[in-house]
Amino acid sequence: MTRSHLIPTYNRQPVSFIRGDGVWLFDKTGDRYLDALAGIAVSSLGHGHPALTAAIANQSRRLIHTSNLYEIPRQEALATTLCGHAEMAAAFFCNSGTEANEAAIKLARLYGHRRGVETPRIAVMEGAFHGRTLAALSATGNARAQEGFGPMPEGFVRVPYGDSEAVAALADDPAICAVLVEPIQGEGGVRVPPDGYLSELRAICDANDWLLMYDEVQTGVGRTGAWFAHQHEDAPPDVMTLAKGLGGGMPVGAMLVDGPATDLLAPGNHGTTFGGNPLACAAALSVLETISADKLLANATEVGEYIRDSLRRRLDGVEGVRDIRGRGLMIGIELDRPCGELVAAARDRRVLINVTAERVIRLLPPLIMTAGQADTVIEAVGDLTADFLAAG
Repeated sequence: MTRSHLIPTYNRQPVSFIRGDGVWLFDKTGDRYLDALAGIAVSSLGHGHPALTAAIANQSRRLIHTSNLYEIPRQEALATTLCGHAEMAAAFFCNSGTEANEAAIKLARLYGHRRGVETPRIAVMEGAFHGRTLAALSATGNARAQEGFGPMPEGFVRVPYGDSEAVAALADDPAICAVLVEPIQGEGGVRVPPDGYLSELRAICDANDWLLMYDEVQTGVGRTGAWFAHQHEDAPPDVMTLAKGLGGGMPVGAMLVDGPATDLLAPGNHGTTFGGNPLACAAALSVLETISADKLLANATEVGEYIRDSLRRRLDGVEGVRDIRGRGLMIGIELDRPCGELVAAARDRRVLINVTAERVIRLLPPLIMTAGQADTVIEAVGDLTADFLAAG
């Protein structure tokens, strides 16, 4: 066997895909797989969408990159569109969710220093995932992901997710300057917080002059049936980070700011070589335009409810199913035991899924999925889950 020259940072599945069409992926033998993971919430328009591929092709013929030393009209247009959907003031563009979260962490620290705090601290949540660079990793509530990479950067205080009282109890700490939270935890197990949680965090931050910062890298850009998951509550952020579905497969991330976070950064404070280049912004604009034109927010809501309701009926009474939850096309089926082997079992059924937090089957289909296509996922996941639990 030929030795791979790739550093083995991934336990890759034994399949490679050479073509995609809508919600389908095709391997090198021509077998077709239903993609219920969308590249981990990235391929929001599915594969080979004509509007997105045309936007990328057309822009690549005109201009791919110039750097942020110059004005970039596509970047201006993308910022205007995003800020309009989010009702926020301004945007900074980068290449990934981790980079967006690093920018937010820097911004929070700058905010703290401007308030005279010598060592600013950010409240973060147990079970959170914010990325794998050092500061984002330190904010992440996963000791296994941090193992071997210490010492972790300081400046984070961890509290239970979904517990607003634990956040309020930090008011006596004069170093706290911000709260960083996922509106729904993705890698942490598709954990949906209690109703009113984000609104309570908004009130706590207002009372203490803290920045409220949402990591919407996985939940944003239509995934939950709203443009952004926090919009299911009246709890607007001061800072919001985006990536994944924003480019439909093209690498692009963003940090949006509003209120007291708006005017903190100035030339020289932060930057990026590739972030927000014409090609990435053309792709992201096409994604946003298509979501609006094709009413994909409503589709995500309807098809997501259909999947969850169907799985609840199919798995009703099956011992070992703890919960079926989510919002829009962000769905988790929590079992009472580790279930990573279901990924391969589903792949054998030509359905692509994921297991996160060891015990949660995670579904993140493209926003274009129809109810008829969802039936394939429901049947495969329902059968495999029931058989797996029955086998003990």
